[in-house]
Amino acid sequence: MQPTLIVLAAGMGSRYGGLKQLDGVGPNGETIMDYSVYDAIQAGFGKVVFVIRKHFAEDFKSKVTSKFADKITVVFAFQEIDSPVEGLTEVPERTKPWGTAHAVLVAAPYVQEPFAVINADDFYGSAGFKEVARFLTEEVSPTHNALVGYVLGNTLSDNGSVSRGVAEMDEHHNMVTVVERTKIERDNGKIYYSGAEGKIALDSESLVSMNFWGFHPNIFPVIREMFIKFVKERGHEPKSEFFIPLVVNEQIQKGSCTYKVLTSRDLWHGVTYQEDKPGVMKALAAMTDYPAPLWG
Repeated sequence: MQPTLIVLAAGMGSRYGGLKQLDGVGPNGETIMDYSVYDAIQAGFGKVVFVIRKHFAEDFKSKVTSKFADKITVVFAFQEIDSPVEGLTEVPERTKPWGTAHAVLVAAPYVQEPFAVINADDFYGSAGFKEVARFLTEEVSPTHNALVGYVLGNTLSDNGSVSRGVAEMDEHHNMVTVVERTKIERDNGKIYYSGAEGKIALDSESLVSMNFWGFHPNIFPVIREMFIKFVKERGHEPKSEFFIPLVVNEQIQKGSCTYKVLTSRDLWHGVTYQEDKPGVMKALAAMTDYPAPLWG
């Protein structure tokens, strides 16, 4: 059974200043998502589920998925504040989306096979897709999932600080926890994050989460149960968000699931800031591993 790719594309890109998911950055106007889908097809994925907002669905279909709908099965799931969740009878009023784990949950009706999750606005490179596809076809189980870890030094922006989840692992390369570090940036050739005690150095070879996960479909009822609990306990907080690492860390702490940390040494490219766009365009134009135009 071919694995499925879930693309989280419902965010509005507040720091970037607009719908960056639809921004053309390739030499022929390709979006970053075009490259992710292309790499997924090459790695053996059979379906892609885009988690988006209803209000830009038609624009999304015409600008993005129309180009490759004949090459891979394409499905849409809609993440809204009031997206129905089985077992949740009352949803508090709020304006902020519920977060990445909720986005995965709304895709559940369309996914019965092992699947990967990525952000729409991150360029991951082909190596990560090959690694996670191999894992999802050979290793995944109801109690064994994966994170594709990227080398920290390959994931920074030249135009501002970033936040990264730094993976701590045991001797078997299974994750112990993911620790969120904020305001990470280079300074005089070294990498630091801002902590309570000021600037603290990080190893440039540390593996970090870029929200690229590999899951068995048995994760869906786990997420659903945790989300219902989250809404009851923190749903009244207008800025609370239900993130994937919350689910992962709880499973690891309970010992109910292990998470293997796969390694990709590909350079990450992303448009966290508007100023990132020219650099991303230059990098993609220089790549020789992709046809131009990407979809022929």
